[in-house]
Order: sequence, then C-alpha cells, then structure tokens
Amino acid sequence: MRFHDAADVHRYIGGIFREAFEDDEIGPKLRETGIVLQFRFSEPDAVVVVDTVSATVTDGSGVTRPTAVMSTSADTGNAYWQGKVNLPLAMARGRIQVEGNVAGLLKLAPLGKKLYPRYVCALRRDGREDLLV
Repeated sequence: MRFHDAADVHRYIGGIFREAFEDDEIGPKLRETGIVLQFRFSEPDAVVVVDTVSATVTDGSGVTRPTAVMSTSADTGNAYWQGKVNLPLAMARGRIQVEGNVAGLLKLAPLGKKLYPRYVCALRRDGREDLLV
C-alpha cells in the first residue's frame, strides 16, 4: 500500500519534523543547521518544506526559497524514515536527487536516525501497517 494523497505524506513525513522541532534534544540541533529543505515527492505528488530557521513544516506556499531540494518517490521517503534507505547510496543510484546545499542536507542525516523509531511508532499507532517496510 502507499500513501493515499499529499495530506497523508504531510501527516507522516511532515509530522516527523514537527515532532523533531518539539524534542528538547533534536529540536535545537535541527535549528542549528539553518537550512530550508524542500522535499518533492511523487506517487503521490506532495511538497513538504522544512524551514529549520523558523522551525516550521509547510506545503511550500509562502515559504522562503529552499537551500536544498530533495526529490524522490513517497515510497522511498517512507522507507528512509524507517531507516531502510542509505541516503548517500540512494543519491548515488539516482533514487534520490538533491539540488542545492548537499552538505547541509547530510548534516540532517544523523538527526534523522533518532527519529526512525518515532516514525515507525506513528505508523503503528495510526494502524498504517500497510506503510511499514
């Protein structure tokens, strides 16, 4: 099964960043990166913008220009947040395309590892075993 629509992508992938900003350990480190990351997902089409400066997650409307853009399928994004996708390897193989500040993006990877269990927990909590990889 896949995400149903863009709102579904925002709920889970955007939600993991909203949760990260609220975390006492991860939130400050996330804000220190100072990047604006735009995710462009396909199948379903969705845009999730994470502005670490203002600690917001939006659909991209009215947001400042991103410093990095990551394009991938929503399935790959879902698998990544479960810890099942190696970011540098996926970039090398073309499963994930990145434009802009790649170094800033790679700074986020260690923070993401702390969020994988929370993402999986959110899927299970909502009965979305269909999204578990």
